[in-house]
Amino acid sequence: MSSGQQLKDRPRAPRPRRGADGRSRPGRLTPARIAILSVSVAVLAGGTAFVIRTSVEHGKAPMQVLGPDSFLALDPNAPDPETDILKEQAVQALRKDRLQSTRDDRKKGLDPVEIAEKAPGGGGFNPAAFPPGSTPDPGSNKALGKQMAEARGWGGEWGCLEKLWDRESHWNERAMNRYSGAYGIPQSLPGSKMASAGSDWQTNPATQIKWGLGYIAGRYKTPCGAWGHSQSTGWY
Repeated sequence: MSSGQQLKDRPRAPRPRRGADGRSRPGRLTPARIAILSVSVAVLAGGTAFVIRTSVEHGKAPMQVLGPDSFLALDPNAPDPETDILKEQAVQALRKDRLQSTRDDRKKGLDPVEIAEKAPGGGGFNPAAFPPGSTPDPGSNKALGKQMAEARGWGGEWGCLEKLWDRESHWNERAMNRYSGAYGIPQSLPGSKMASAGSDWQTNPATQIKWGLGYIAGRYKTPCGAWGHSQSTGWY
């Protein structure tokens, strides 16, 4: 066989692919692409297995039926019996210390504010029967509270709000009740509840006042309603 015939019968090697720019292109299944494909298949298989296993576990878990109490728990302004008990215990502890201090003729630095047996208003009385409140110093926490209360339409009940938080915290944003642990100007229990009004609830008076006004609106409707309750029980 001639050399020419041998060259003619030899199988030809595949020509490399060329793109539009004339450069050669590698085949579809390169080692790198095979590795990427293998990893993708493994991740997909693992994710599918996790979804199936989670679905089976959830299917076996007992069903929980939500009742009225469950929905009330989602409302930060809804009555909370446990919190109310803590507040009442704090008032009783304060009264006990006051009585003991009086008997022993000792001064423990207790708050001299007395809790009246009956409210000077409320129970159907016109809010105008309450003291009108003072004119706070500009830039003070009280001035900010009065402004925010007026923005809610509670300008006529400023005296109730002023006296309420005078008793609770003296309008100090760092006040903490040593009996119950309540914190801030509105004496939130626990203080972290005020995080719903802002992440700076520990130091920002505006955030604390915003939460406190919302709490009063949700539970007592108005500041005078909260003041009347506080007068009769010692807490709100």
